[in-house]
Amino acid sequence: MKKDATPKTAIGFGQHDHAHCKAQALKGAEAVCAARGLQLTPVRRRVLEILLEAHAALGAYDVLGRLSEEGLGSKPPVAYRALGFLVENGLAHRIEKLNAYVACAHPGEAHDAAFMICRVCGLVAEAEPRGMLARTAGEAGFQIESLVIEAEGLCPDCVGRAGA
Repeated sequence: MKKDATPKTAIGFGQHDHAHCKAQALKGAEAVCAARGLQLTPVRRRVLEILLEAHAALGAYDVLGRLSEEGLGSKPPVAYRALGFLVENGLAHRIEKLNAYVACAHPGEAHDAAFMICRVCGLVAEAEPRGMLARTAGEAGFQIESLVIEAEGLCPDCVGRAGA
């Protein structure tokens, strides 16, 4: 597989070794849980694995369907509790626009999140927002405590297919 041509701050759109990406994210999640004395239960771990299988956001019922197929639970609270744990501990993010969840590209790191969502194929890339907003807020004396940005558009593959 080709080396990732996309900057690390936009994980999801570039060609990369996805098996390595997934393994590193799971390793990071295990480290976060160990450091914080948290339990990455089999259901929580499986939900994270499901989110890591593709760089796309999944709804809670999509996750629940997979858990149910695998005999890990068929009631909505099973999926919502696991997703809540992952979000609360910085291992996943909730994409408001899609009412869905995506695995965090930087588990265990305190960071604001920005998401680029492809409206055609559904891929989601996470980036770290920097720049003008922080600069403008600083100039205004405004202290940003939390920032989530969701941008919808076309990923590189879909732009190429559209001939744009």
